[in-house]
Amino acid sequence: MASLAARRAKDTTVKAISVGFAALAILLLAWILLTLLAKGLPALGTNVFTRITMPPGQNGGLLNAIVGSLIQIGLALVIGGPIGIFAGTFLAENGKGTKIGSAARFVNDILLSAPSILVGLFIYQLLVVPFGGFSGWAGSIALAILVIPVIVRTTEDMLNLVPVGLREAAFALGAPQWKVVMMVTWRAARAGIVTGVLLAIARAAGETAPLLFTSLGNNSWSVDLSKPMASLPIAIYQYAGSPFDDWVALAWAGALLITVGVLVLNVVSRLVLARSH
Repeated sequence: MASLAARRAKDTTVKAISVGFAALAILLLAWILLTLLAKGLPALGTNVFTRITMPPGQNGGLLNAIVGSLIQIGLALVIGGPIGIFAGTFLAENGKGTKIGSAARFVNDILLSAPSILVGLFIYQLLVVPFGGFSGWAGSIALAILVIPVIVRTTEDMLNLVPVGLREAAFALGAPQWKVVMMVTWRAARAGIVTGVLLAIARAAGETAPLLFTSLGNNSWSVDLSKPMASLPIAIYQYAGSPFDDWVALAWAGALLITVGVLVLNVVSRLVLARSH
């Protein structure tokens, strides 16, 4: 009886600690969101979406930063999305038990956990210094490198969950492997793959360090990828520490826009995954 009482006491203690830390995490997240709403909502006006960044006191906005972020993230997805999906497919379908598969997983794990500033420095040395300037292309490629390992991991994991019987049935009907992958396994795992893509976009959307070394930022309107390009993370970084109240307000507005965007992507990804289940 004493032993049973001791085990129950330990169980109650562990449950209480777990619930306490979960409540603390929720409280911190709610605190962050409430702070963003309190400081960001008052700054969200039509100027934020219709005017570019301007000198203090001239009611500037974040239009160039919003468009720059969308262009760079979109291009990063165009570059990194197919690479990540095909690499993850190879690892799931043909990379098990092979040296190249093990090496690819090892490199992907390193990229997945590597600090984003290292990626920015790498692209800086590879594309910025040799070609003589910062550019939207460099920023997009840096974000693509951050996107790829997320998509590779989720694609491989989702394809590994597809029952082997589906593949065997398709092979038994005489279908070649490429058709089995495209028509069977990809279709069965499409919700999980889409979820991985959305999570990769969410990660790229909030990165600042790589863009500081690649696209740098631009206070003027520019959609030329061969020149420095504005982005929301860079605008937040520049404005948050400003002594001007209107610039600080724009930083809070940009932070709220990024947070809402990432939150929407995460909610959509979970809804897609839940629907697939």
